[in-house]
Amino acid sequence: MKIVKRDGTIVEYDREKIRTAIQKANAEVKGREKISKEGIQEIIKYIEELDKKRMLVEDIQDIIEQKLMEMGKYLLAKKYITYRYKRELVRKANTTDQTIKELIDGESEYWNTENSNKNATVVTTQRDYLAGITSTDITRRFLLPEDVVKAHDEGIIHFHDADYFAQNALHNCDLLNLDDMLQNGTNINGVLIEKPHKFLTAMTIATQIITAATSSQYGGATVTMTHLAPFVRDSYNKYVKKYEERGLPKDQVKNFAKQDLKKEIEDGVQTFQYQINSMTTTNGQAPFLSVCFYLGETEEYKEELAMIIEEFLKQRILGMKNEKGVYITPAFPKLLYVLEEDNMHENSKYWYLTELAAKCTAKRMVPDYISEKVMKELKKNEYGEGECYPCMGCRSFLTPDRNISRGNVAKAKNYVEGKGKYYGRFNQGVVTINLVDVALSSDKDFELFWKIFDERLELCHRALQARHERLAKATSDVAPILWQHGALARLDKGESIHNLLHGGYSTISLGYAGLYECVKFMTGHSHTDEGKGKEFGLKVMQRMNDKCKEWKEAEDIDYSVYGTPIEATTYKFAKCLQKRFGKIKGITDRGYITNSYHIPVFEEIDAFTKLKIESEFQRLSPGGAISYVETPNLQNNLEVVIQLIKFIYDNIMYAEMNTKSDYCQKCGFDGEILIDENLEWYCPNCGNRDHKTLNVARRTCGYIGSNFWNKGRTQEIKERVLHIDNKDL
Repeated sequence: MKIVKRDGTIVEYDREKIRTAIQKANAEVKGREKISKEGIQEIIKYIEELDKKRMLVEDIQDIIEQKLMEMGKYLLAKKYITYRYKRELVRKANTTDQTIKELIDGESEYWNTENSNKNATVVTTQRDYLAGITSTDITRRFLLPEDVVKAHDEGIIHFHDADYFAQNALHNCDLLNLDDMLQNGTNINGVLIEKPHKFLTAMTIATQIITAATSSQYGGATVTMTHLAPFVRDSYNKYVKKYEERGLPKDQVKNFAKQDLKKEIEDGVQTFQYQINSMTTTNGQAPFLSVCFYLGETEEYKEELAMIIEEFLKQRILGMKNEKGVYITPAFPKLLYVLEEDNMHENSKYWYLTELAAKCTAKRMVPDYISEKVMKELKKNEYGEGECYPCMGCRSFLTPDRNISRGNVAKAKNYVEGKGKYYGRFNQGVVTINLVDVALSSDKDFELFWKIFDERLELCHRALQARHERLAKATSDVAPILWQHGALARLDKGESIHNLLHGGYSTISLGYAGLYECVKFMTGHSHTDEGKGKEFGLKVMQRMNDKCKEWKEAEDIDYSVYGTPIEATTYKFAKCLQKRFGKIKGITDRGYITNSYHIPVFEEIDAFTKLKIESEFQRLSPGGAISYVETPNLQNNLEVVIQLIKFIYDNIMYAEMNTKSDYCQKCGFDGEILIDENLEWYCPNCGNRDHKTLNVARRTCGYIGSNFWNKGRTQEIKERVLHIDNKDL
């Protein structure tokens, strides 16, 4: 008989452990309350005669308690229950203590690779992790239902960001309302920040706002350069005035003003990039930031916005210098480029920006591309009008704004009556279902599959309700930069944020992972087969959407299906599946499972077919998702990049291209750092394997990581096939 322990590991049955546990309780009672050796043997015999192939350790303990009471040994049963409870407390305490020790010692693979954008050896990151360990411990013991914790431990679901859950005020991703804060002033750490009057000052203040805001949350944040464009005109007018006061001719005034403005835009963008990459938030990393370039957001300041976009792209193509002074690919900010009529055709006015974006993607993996055309088909407001807006962080998309009729619930100073509002909205958090576990638990019985699926979805639902209820206790005082001074709202002091959690103002996410393995196990086909596999995959996606709709209508909370960007968790899920079901060829025999609806990294498929198939699944992941194609070095083949961009515009809402841009500090190699059979990174030129002298950038979950990854994710990166060759199409 096999015994499944609490951490999911499986061990051989040992009767002596049962005997020892009962004897320890037996030693604490007297007289008739004691149980004889024969009585202990009777309990052991009963358990063994059940003839189970596998038992949970908790079930064995329940049987012991039941048998002791049947024998009339009530006091002994009480002592055994107390012993069991104390052992549980000790076990939990020891786990926390051991976790802290592993972090501090710096020898834990988990902590050293937990987040590819955090260095676990530096004190700022360690402070965040130490606080997170404490938060996780409190969350597990006091804040979540036991069945949710158990399911999380077994990899049945994943309760995200438990390391921040103990604080009732922290939320996930958002769209920062820079326009309100820059135009109407804000407050940072008790200091009044008034409206700036030039572009360089506005960019500097923007980075301060971003750092303060992202220190008060745990997810990604997005800002749009549209909110900075008016300050470009302010700067230009200042320069015009300066040269007019000198009495220069109009043509010289205009020429000199343009020169000065060009230099200020260069300085402003450089300041922004330096600040974002050099500042550290309370989370122990640079702000997890995305920057949106969307010409369609403004008509009045479109020319100024185009100037900002152009400079951002030029500076990102150049890159940022590492400690050796060599230009490399920075992880942040992530750039989002919206494809629209004004920039999608060779004869359109802003086509030059799209060409520049293609060059940037080929060199630095960004920007990622949002199709205004497709998004407006998918995202319609309450009046049926299609709208386009950026994602929060790396992939979290809001549902269409249903707040128009509710008015200005956030009390924003830039609210426009009757117009959809996106900046200032946010996500309450994520709980992810492991679809592979649902499939394996059903053992290919479709009726049982849907039954287990619904049970697991309800488990996720209760876990999400716990997230909502925790956040609902917060008042605006807990993070003034967010709730009082414009980043998300301008509520009064002491005012509850409760209204912002309902009516569609914020979303809450049902995540999912492993659709490919789920479909493959149940049908024997990939969900890319245009047949039985795809049909079943779409049904799975639709079931999650139906559940979110049901919960939303009952609770007025905006539940939404979200293609989870699991990084470390893809490894955790894989290990849990192997413990529970063993290694099943093609399903659980790797160190990772496939993210969200993605076609698996090892499946041979061309880029255009991949994006077309995934677009159908992306439509059923309205709370967030991104598709990608893996490419070789395309810096000398930009025509291919352009064709991919055009295909994205016509076919899929949000997609990206994964190129390679690495550097070896020891030999100066500038190319692709490789992975060997033992999943170790090395320079193909000099053989260098020292992570400290290898600069590697890879897209892992919609964003770029640069601090290396766990074994499971590294295996996934190694097994990625190219979706496009390096030839003209």
